[in-house]
Amino acid sequence: MSGEAKRFAGRTAIITGASRGIGLGVAERIVAEGGRVCITARNDEALQEAVVHLGGPEVALGISGKADDAAHQDAVIAQTLEAFGSIDHLVNNTGINPAYGRMIDLDLAAAQKMFAVNVLSALAWTQKVYGAWMGEHGGTVVNVASVAGIKPAPGIGFYGATKAMLIHVTEELAVELGPDVRVNSVAPAVVKTKFAGALYEGREEEVASQYPMKRLGVPEDIGSVVAFLLSHESGWLTGQNIVVDGGLTLTGGV
Repeated sequence: MSGEAKRFAGRTAIITGASRGIGLGVAERIVAEGGRVCITARNDEALQEAVVHLGGPEVALGISGKADDAAHQDAVIAQTLEAFGSIDHLVNNTGINPAYGRMIDLDLAAAQKMFAVNVLSALAWTQKVYGAWMGEHGGTVVNVASVAGIKPAPGIGFYGATKAMLIHVTEELAVELGPDVRVNSVAPAVVKTKFAGALYEGREEEVASQYPMKRLGVPEDIGSVVAFLLSHESGWLTGQNIVVDGGLTLTGGV
């Protein structure tokens, strides 16, 4: 393997929401470059299939649970340290959007759940990983935000608001935790995943026509950028939000 292919040799990442989609794309990249991963998601069957896909228990551990469940967070951190001995990287990828429509009509219970999962759980994971490992040993954190967090996004406005706050949380943590822990975020546009299906299914060509790159994203597009932000190659980057959108925001779109 080349030097680049071993960027994560001997290193371990926790990736939330990683049984499929962007999270799995990140996990694939880390394992391919010599690392080990603990992946989490709610669906245990899908999670265990992902573990097999990644190469089995020598390189991947799958623990099912809800991202905003404190007991689940504690169990994941403890089992990751027991299995692999370190938590060098954290990717807060879990996000939900159970509501579509005008924010003025939004059910506030749905809003509270989005805030709990999209923002507070990311902060909780970071606090706990910092306390368990990174505070003493250093590390890197990447939060998965969205282009909906950098400008208004009609129909998914509160989801965008939670991602805007996640970007700000990223900046605050970067200031607080440097130099030993770097914290960055990525803001994808539409990526072809089950989560984003409602935004493009049945009209992919029409949606993609709005992008200068004339295609939608795929998980590998985000995985490669997240891997860069986690690696030593981005060693002077912290508190940054990297837009990965095929040029969409250049045209005024979200």
